[in-house]
Amino acid sequence: MIDAHIHADTRPYEDFEKIAIAGIHAAITCAHDPLRMSTADVVLDHFHRLLNNDISRAGENGLKLHVALGIHPRSISKDFEKVFEKLEYLLKNELVVAIGEIGLEKASKSEIEIFKRQLLLAETLDMKTIVHTPRVNKREITKITVQIIEENLDPSMVLIDHVDKTIVSDLIDFGTMLGLTVQPKKMNPDEAVSIMQEYGFERFILNSDMSSSPSDPLSVPKTVHKMILAEFEDRIINRVSSENAIQYFRI
Repeated sequence: MIDAHIHADTRPYEDFEKIAIAGIHAAITCAHDPLRMSTADVVLDHFHRLLNNDISRAGENGLKLHVALGIHPRSISKDFEKVFEKLEYLLKNELVVAIGEIGLEKASKSEIEIFKRQLLLAETLDMKTIVHTPRVNKREITKITVQIIEENLDPSMVLIDHVDKTIVSDLIDFGTMLGLTVQPKKMNPDEAVSIMQEYGFERFILNSDMSSSPSDPLSVPKTVHKMILAEFEDRIINRVSSENAIQYFRI
């Protein structure tokens, strides 16, 4: 199994052992806003931690940690241009498999500008992207997000994350991969299973988004367990819990 969206820097060492024991062999840790991202130096130090400290902590527990780097819409510093000056170089690190997580939180002018620039960077570097959708005004903001993607990047290069029942019908035919985030206060395993029963499995990738918010490190294995109980075929379970992520992220 692969947990395709976590925030490793917010989790204790023991969580890596826990998820490895549960059968997760790899994960994608994404850039986000663990602190008040007041300056570019804070953002860049965050990137440094993901590429160094957390890779090591996970590896000591047998977990292969891949990295996504980018400017999260909640981590836009006043001097964000300094981040852009370093970002392209950092994205060429062999540990980095995607630009992310990026996207919109409130669809402000600066968020939209920075989102577009990162999508264009993804096109230039032929890199996959992990795109955030917010908890508040989710459907409205997602519609704006989709329009921006259509104008700037091939949807096949995009994974739209934190998809739930409120937006899945709007996205299922768009052409992106779709991240099902199974996390307390977002979606439980039964709800994820229900979505896959209705919409199939070809575009879905499971993740926990475990972070400093209420989280369950075992949400991906628990969802797989629910799929087994619901008598999903092994090939389908393998696709959404592993193969779709392997193919999308080229790992």
